[in-house]
Amino acid sequence: MSKKKRKNEDEEILEIILSDKGIRKDVVQKSFEHFFPIYFHRYMVFETPDFHKEMFRILEDESVRFAVICAFRGSAKSTIITTAYVLWSILGVQQRKFVVIEGLTEQKARLYLTEIKNELLHNELLQKDLGPFTEERDSIGNATAIIIKKLNVKIMIGSVGQSIRGMRHNEHRPDLIIVDDIEDTDSVKTKESRDKTFNWLASEVIPAGSKKTRFIVVGNLLHEDSVLMRLRKKIENGEMRLSNAIYREYPIIDENGVPLWPGRYPTPEAIEAEREITMDDIVWSREYLLKIISTTERVVHPEWIQFYNKTPYDGLRSIAIGIDLAVSQKESADCTAMVVGHIYGHGNKMEIYIQPNPINERVVFPVQMEYVKSLVAVQKQKHNRVKIYIENNGYQEALVQLCESQKYDVEGVPTGKSDKMARLRLTTSFIKEGRVLFPETGCEELIEQLIGFGKEKHDDLADAFALLILKAIQNNPKQGSAGLFGKHRFDAI
Repeated sequence: MSKKKRKNEDEEILEIILSDKGIRKDVVQKSFEHFFPIYFHRYMVFETPDFHKEMFRILEDESVRFAVICAFRGSAKSTIITTAYVLWSILGVQQRKFVVIEGLTEQKARLYLTEIKNELLHNELLQKDLGPFTEERDSIGNATAIIIKKLNVKIMIGSVGQSIRGMRHNEHRPDLIIVDDIEDTDSVKTKESRDKTFNWLASEVIPAGSKKTRFIVVGNLLHEDSVLMRLRKKIENGEMRLSNAIYREYPIIDENGVPLWPGRYPTPEAIEAEREITMDDIVWSREYLLKIISTTERVVHPEWIQFYNKTPYDGLRSIAIGIDLAVSQKESADCTAMVVGHIYGHGNKMEIYIQPNPINERVVFPVQMEYVKSLVAVQKQKHNRVKIYIENNGYQEALVQLCESQKYDVEGVPTGKSDKMARLRLTTSFIKEGRVLFPETGCEELIEQLIGFGKEKHDDLADAFALLILKAIQNNPKQGSAGLFGKHRFDAI
């Protein structure tokens, strides 16, 4: 059937539904795909795109208990999900009784609630067919909830950091939880902040539901380690405990450059006009194309990172361990970091295979030494030449001396007042060329620190990594320090 013929048939069906209240009421309660165009037709300025129809089907399918929807800015995702679907979920066949909407802040969440309240009170056709709805006395002056006594329904809002565990509406625990845009560009800047948001979602929001609760997470792509991206990885790796979890991503154009919403963007010129309004290539890539591109201030770009699934069978020349020591045990303090690299080849053919699971902990001096002993013992089983490089400034000298007394091959590296970022920059050509390789799993935190260097709160692993790589390069036969650093001292870098 041609698209034109299908469109004509859809319009005829819609006319029949609109002309008969009984048919209309029966249809809209069973189908969200019909509910939306009938009661939210004023939002439908353009022809409904296929990705909207897929969203409708996902929302109708109660077997999907956990859905993550990542869509471009202006895609109408919040209107469809956080307003229209919330209403259909309580008025239609799903018969939800306690809906919770989580936003980044209470102020943003209140806006979601206001939109829903406006539809209930001022959408004339919705009132006529499925109402009447009145502003209940219980909700006057309570801007964080709407109560519809007629249906025994409560719609409540919350914000990031707030606990909803144990909450009930009469006999009902939350049976639908919508999480809409709980991150922004500021909250995703540091790993500490990203961890805090994700842990809140995992420990406070998800446990608030029951076996019948649906979770819909809506948002945009703001960071490669954002909540949406973490959920995507868990879904794709089969790590979600909730059954039938799905992830859907809707960029403004597909991989062939074809607009996903042809009614709104019928030509390449229409897409270009939208892009000109944005005026920022990074925002366009991130929030419209759903691609993270590296900013100019980044030292290490994500696309430079190359991985290995196994190390070469032979040719291991030596093993190096880079160590960045920390003194304080406070929660806010840096960690002691130890990164191991296996070195193969010489000169321009030298390659360094970073080993998985580097140490990154707050530990006291005796434990630091025990970790060194353990690392060396394990690495000695793979090669008899294991070189230890320890950043040697003040306190760190004690560990260098202790390692020397234990007959380890150790070198204290005085960095003085040299700049950490400058040291890391000297490793980037080797990373880009694929001469420094990372394991497919086990170095996630190290990679995060490299990519987020200068923005992440901690950089201990990145510093230990830079120490390891630069000393390996300095000691590389046929290249050596003269080729890379000239006659400058390491601590002058």
